[in-house]
Amino acid sequence: MTLPLAPPYAPMEALLVDEIPEGENWQYEPKWDGFRCLAFRDGKKVELQSKSGQPLTRYFPEVVATLAALKASKFVLDGEIVVPVGDRLSFDDLLLRIHPAESRIRKLALASPASLIVFDLLVDVDGASIVDRPLKDRRKKLEAFARKFVKGRKGIFLSPMTRDAKRAKEWFRMVGGGLDGVVAKALDLEYRSGERSGMQKVKSLRTADCVVGGFRYGSGSKDVGSLLLGLYGEDGKLHHVGFTSGLKGDRRELTKTLEKLVGGAGFTGRAPGGPSRWSTERTGEWKPLKTKLVVEVRYDYFSGGRFRHGTKLLRFRPDKSPKQCTLKQVETESRSASLALL
Repeated sequence: MTLPLAPPYAPMEALLVDEIPEGENWQYEPKWDGFRCLAFRDGKKVELQSKSGQPLTRYFPEVVATLAALKASKFVLDGEIVVPVGDRLSFDDLLLRIHPAESRIRKLALASPASLIVFDLLVDVDGASIVDRPLKDRRKKLEAFARKFVKGRKGIFLSPMTRDAKRAKEWFRMVGGGLDGVVAKALDLEYRSGERSGMQKVKSLRTADCVVGGFRYGSGSKDVGSLLLGLYGEDGKLHHVGFTSGLKGDRRELTKTLEKLVGGAGFTGRAPGGPSRWSTERTGEWKPLKTKLVVEVRYDYFSGGRFRHGTKLLRFRPDKSPKQCTLKQVETESRSASLALL
């Protein structure tokens, strides 16, 4: 590529904070629930890169086609790849796209096409890097880029922004349906590749009481590595919804406690699956337990019948009955028609 920036290029990241910062020097944006993506266009060539520097190009051919169709022939955009389903964004449909078979990817691209929501411009249409310019200048250039090349097109959107903290807090209250939180960015700051400074994010964190339906030993260890979590559905069955591995205290003692409960029914509904393309471990090896233990965990998002990421163990809850641990705790009504913000 002849662009001044080329993949792999580390995107600027946000520091997780508890409250939305306020002041005249902040710009606020919705935090979208998708895959972070840097998009590089140099003539006819388009490349997509993930937050970790890995190529995404082959997984999202429709996004590549959208960017290749823009009349601007040079640019680098920072944004988020999402999959709209109705008026929501579906992270589960997004995950399906990371698939080894090209035929499967093409089929999914037609059935549930992805879009790119852009929120920063790193290389302008003249092929010049603007990462050293303050955000307020880059935003002006991005908005001009969007007006000229993006407006009215399918598959690419300009992310909204506000400098009103009250409006940002309204967005935060809308978390759900594809909105993951709020990002605050310092207006006078240049783009700091790979750093977590001058950019902050606030995410909605929730808690739930879960039954320990099983456990796995740690890799190469005789001690517990993770607890498998379950919630009861309206069908009366215990469904596997995720795991927690940040275990505190004496793991050996906890392992003894768990081993005494081995032999129960464990998950009577959805159970942990076999080997996964997301893990190199043999994820099918787990021990079902009698449903006696309840834990309280913190999670960031629940979707598709499971916790999106690993949860954080807060405490054991001997005061809670396992039957109180139901899916109703986490099946919150979506408060956000996310795409209405675009």
